[in-house]
Amino acid sequence: MNSGITIINGRTQITGSGDSVRIDLPAGESLDLCLMQEPGGKDFEINLSEGAELGMTLICIGCPEAVNRMRINLNGPHSRVSLNGLYLLRGEARLENHIVLSHNCPECRSSQLFKGILEDKATAVFDALIKVVPGAQKTEAFQRNDNLLLSPQARVHSEPQLEIYADDVKCSHGATNGVLNEDELFYMRSRGISLAQARILQQLSFVGEVIEAIPSEQIRQEILSILEQYLRRQ
Repeated sequence: MNSGITIINGRTQITGSGDSVRIDLPAGESLDLCLMQEPGGKDFEINLSEGAELGMTLICIGCPEAVNRMRINLNGPHSRVSLNGLYLLRGEARLENHIVLSHNCPECRSSQLFKGILEDKATAVFDALIKVVPGAQKTEAFQRNDNLLLSPQARVHSEPQLEIYADDVKCSHGATNGVLNEDELFYMRSRGISLAQARILQQLSFVGEVIEAIPSEQIRQEILSILEQYLRRQ
């Protein structure tokens, strides 16, 4: 999978690998993107008009250092955003995702799901704000950040945030940090699976929700191949 932005479908064409990316989705437009993380990171400004839909996935596998800044504006009724992220970091890698997602009108929906696996002395930052402006009733907005920490030195700084100025909304946010499940590892080993393979299978299962959200089967398989090679340290 090449670095930069890969168009999965949609009429809007976005090319180049500059530090700043602007996406304006007109009314009724639908666009799915998959971004393989580049060192250094990117700044995004994304604006959705009425009825526009954006599906976007950020994939970071082994990138040494990057900072992403995203400002997403739902500016028209019935616009929708699904923003997902997956990051696997080791060594002294550091990844930061700073996100401001604004519901600027009624009857819009957004979801964010970011999952990370960190080992050694790697660090991840998830700093994400959902803002619902006055009058943006019937908003639905959901945000979650889940992490597996495979070493005591790995660090995650997770700050999911809600800023709500409307009263007829459905919003939630949350974050979890955990370790590999020893009971599941024991079960797989009792079925003849090696410890190394059991650990890989558990990690693949953990990130599966993000991968399955990518609409392209070809892209999903390509990412899975890269993931497995990374986890096997090939």
